[in-house]
Amino acid sequence: MKLKQVEWAHPDAVALRARQRAEIAERYGTTDSEPGVAPSAADMVAFFVAYEDDGTAVGCGGLRYLGEGIGEVKRMYVTPPRRGSGAALRILRGLERWAAERDWVRLRLETGDAQPDAVRFYTRSGYERIPNFGAYAGVESSWCFERPLPT
Repeated sequence: MKLKQVEWAHPDAVALRARQRAEIAERYGTTDSEPGVAPSAADMVAFFVAYEDDGTAVGCGGLRYLGEGIGEVKRMYVTPPRRGSGAALRILRGLERWAAERDWVRLRLETGDAQPDAVRFYTRSGYERIPNFGAYAGVESSWCFERPLPT
């Protein structure tokens, strides 16, 4: 498996994000479950796609810069057949490396109460629950996490 940085509008990135949004809509029963501003090409500073050796795109994730050395992980997704394969961890660690190389000091993320699998993944990956930040403050279904980056 390889991780490749791509443009926001890359066809594989677009397709994976569409699958992620469809799954979230199904879990939450609405297509409008995201508090705050949805990520876009204008505010995502990096986006990565994970590929199988045969070129099949199996997962993605991106970063939004929040300022003061803090980034936010957005649109993490791995296709259902590849869950449990290590693809998600490879994507997350790639995002962390990219951020650390730019002297960012921590990454934050938001997931929801209908995503216990994501909560388990992030806590196993070293992220700790924090008070909801930004647009997620006061949203009971949002759960926010943070991890300091190695210096």
